[in-house]
Amino acid sequence: MKEFTLEQISALAALVESDRFSTGQSNRELHRHDISPHYGTLPAGIIWPKSTDEVADILSWCYENNVPATPWGAGTSTEGNPVPTFGGLVINMSRMDKILEIRPGDLQVDVQPGVLRKELNRKAGRHGLFFPPDPGADATIGGMIANNASGVQTVKYGATKDYVMKLTMVLPTGKVIHTGCKAHKSSSGYDLTRLFVGSEGTLGIVTEATLKLCGIPSHRLAATINFNDLESASGAVAALIGSGLGPAALELLPPGLINLMNRKKNLNLPEVPSLFCEFHGISKTSLQETADLTKELCATCGASGFQFGIEEKDRNELWRARHEAWETIHQAHPKKETLIVDAAVPISRYPQMIVFSQNLVDENHVDGYVFGHAGDGNLHVVIAGDPKDKSEWSTIEKINHLIVEKAVELGGTCTGEHGIGIGKRQFMKLEHGDSYQLMRQIKELIDPKGLMNPGKIFM
Repeated sequence: MKEFTLEQISALAALVESDRFSTGQSNRELHRHDISPHYGTLPAGIIWPKSTDEVADILSWCYENNVPATPWGAGTSTEGNPVPTFGGLVINMSRMDKILEIRPGDLQVDVQPGVLRKELNRKAGRHGLFFPPDPGADATIGGMIANNASGVQTVKYGATKDYVMKLTMVLPTGKVIHTGCKAHKSSSGYDLTRLFVGSEGTLGIVTEATLKLCGIPSHRLAATINFNDLESASGAVAALIGSGLGPAALELLPPGLINLMNRKKNLNLPEVPSLFCEFHGISKTSLQETADLTKELCATCGASGFQFGIEEKDRNELWRARHEAWETIHQAHPKKETLIVDAAVPISRYPQMIVFSQNLVDENHVDGYVFGHAGDGNLHVVIAGDPKDKSEWSTIEKINHLIVEKAVELGGTCTGEHGIGIGKRQFMKLEHGDSYQLMRQIKELIDPKGLMNPGKIFM
């Protein structure tokens, strides 16, 4: 679908206030791509709902008129997850941005999907609480739920799916349902909440969510640990996780990326393979004991340098630089796009996966950076190249394929946290085998016309 008819424009415009529906070229172009190299089909229009009832009316209209509907959050996804592939209507959820209620006594919050993660934590922080999943980008909560986002603190706190207790969902037909409850445990029937978390808007749209919150830790300890090679650094990860020391974050960074971070952020870090760690505790004394044990343990794994007790300002700068790693790489390679390989493997296989990926980058002479959320076995390889150079981009795609295939072979997954979207559809059958067909059947049951975020997850 390229354009709406005048009759369709009139019908859609009647569903919301006049400033919340657009067929303007600039608005349509802005919703044609996210931060990934994946470009979709120009949508016929954009609509901004403000309530569950409006979303229900919009999806009901789309269903009756066979119009593809693509939900949109903040556009920070990296696999083309919210990019329209069949034109149609983009449903931008950014104006459903209310924090409905914070209940400190229950450690819970009710939110609309357009609430930004950082704003939620600013408001929750007034009660000594926070929402732990931290993908780096200031994503919307709805986008995080749709993608089951995680990030640097997953090793201790878990992913978004571990915090979603209750959902209000609008199904493709416009029907509104509620899943889950506000109790901290339930054994009641199928876990429909988990079905919708991570479904990338292919089964409906989240319009309200009840989330669990955690208490803000009273003390933090940040550390950098240096090694002579990536294999030793990644090997120390399994030792740290297996020791029970419980890091809140455990990141692996290679010399090349540290070099870029030093130049862009003036960090003055040793440009050797390094682990960035953070520990949370109830006292400085307990954290000092953790630091001593960590140093002793990493020394047996070949660590060559330690820096513990990093000041809060420096710690914040360090983590900011880590969160901005993709942007730093992107800026260092102007006029090029970046393909982000996102795979995860069992912790014991992480050193093997790191070495395999780094060798691929080196052997193919590409601008690639191997790093990741080492604490939960999540590997990222960011490769810069020119999609217009068919030979170069073909090499990059080959590396992506080989890394994903290796991860699945080792018992892992084609995507640890970025989702399937457009970029990872080709690997779904490889990873899931016969259960991939069951996923298709669930999709067809809930969305029989195939109108909800079409072209995602399934080929």
